[in-house]
Amino acid sequence: MIGELLKKDRIIYNMKAKSKDEALKELIEPLNLSDERRKVVLEALRKREAIGSTGIGHGIAIPHTRSVVLDSVALVVGRSKEGVDFDALDGKPVHLFFLLVAPPNDPGTKYLITLGEVARMAKKLIEKDEYLKTADEEAFFKLLKEVAGEV
Repeated sequence: MIGELLKKDRIIYNMKAKSKDEALKELIEPLNLSDERRKVVLEALRKREAIGSTGIGHGIAIPHTRSVVLDSVALVVGRSKEGVDFDALDGKPVHLFFLLVAPPNDPGTKYLITLGEVARMAKKLIEKDEYLKTADEEAFFKLLKEVAGEV
């Protein structure tokens, strides 16, 4: 399931963000939403982060929310070589982001299954320790597809 959500136009190879809020804004961009819809998703993500950081540690964050502005589950993957202070559980900078946004009318199964697959994919990427070493966007995308196929 996660393999079909990975799209080249939703991969950010070199994130510019320096803060959590900047990272959330940058991750929303590939969704190509209107300004108003972008604000709705951003506010939902901010509310989710206020509950507790989605920075799970080991350089990974999985910001996620449900929003009425989307009619299907969307995934954006971002990579920050420098790292972003994202209030991760281990206190370390985040280098790899998986933004997951789903519509509220999704019965929960696809969203929850995808969230689990993203977590497993993140774990495999940590184990491989290659995601920061890829030479270019194509190699990064290939690595993501490869790991998604293992999930």
